[in-house]
Amino acid sequence: MLTAGQMSDIASAADLITDLPEGAMLLADKGYDANALRTVVTERKAWANIPPKANRKDPICFSPFLYKARNLVERFFNKAKQFRRIATRYDKLAENYLAALKLVTIRIWLRGNESTS
Repeated sequence: MLTAGQMSDIASAADLITDLPEGAMLLADKGYDANALRTVVTERKAWANIPPKANRKDPICFSPFLYKARNLVERFFNKAKQFRRIATRYDKLAENYLAALKLVTIRIWLRGNESTS
């Protein structure tokens, strides 16, 4: 889902997890630490592994070990931002930007598989 740059991360989070399968784990950063999102994840019979914000009053269950898997997503975004068209949001239309991002994703994937072929 492509959102406006000034829109907060958590504003569209509930829409993004509508297909979250039962028993799945949601790995997200502190920006997604909200009771409302955790409730939605729990209703889907999944588990939210989100680090607590510093100002959180009630303790939550969080596994730093499982959270380490999230770095794969961060590394992908860092690789995608190496392409100027993606980093600068050159395309003004959401459809064109999404198409460029898909092409970049394929290129990154192909680069990762070069060593195995």
